[in-house]
Amino acid sequence: MIEIRPAVSTDVETIAHFNIALCRETEGRELDSVKVTNGVRRFVTEPNRGRYFVAEIDGKVVGQAAYTFEWSDWRNGEIWWIQSVYVHPHFRSKGVFRTLFTHIKELGEADEDCCGIRLYMERENEAARESYRRLGFSETGYVVFERLFSRMDET
Repeated sequence: MIEIRPAVSTDVETIAHFNIALCRETEGRELDSVKVTNGVRRFVTEPNRGRYFVAEIDGKVVGQAAYTFEWSDWRNGEIWWIQSVYVHPHFRSKGVFRTLFTHIKELGEADEDCCGIRLYMERENEAARESYRRLGFSETGYVVFERLFSRMDET
């Protein structure tokens, strides 16, 4: 049985490890483990930044997902951005992400300020695209641009 719970400080190392694996798998890059661990620690201990959830099977963390907030003045509500989705390879195709997503979706539906959920993904990740479509997501006309500051560069 898959159990979903909010992440706590004792999950920081596992989440950081999963995030490093996520970047390696999706972008072929290595992240600085100290920077990632510190970033996860801040995220988990400062709830105004968003929320992390972990999926457990038999008491072992096997997956994760987080959401952050974006205020939409057009909708007078928050859009929750799902990010840092990762399921350990041995537990993929077993409903872990579906269970994580359902949990977050139900929280959003119950929150009067939440008006929807969005996510972004690597363009070529067809498996993720199909998973998101099966969960009811649709692709938008938006393209994401970014400009990172040099102090944010990974090593």
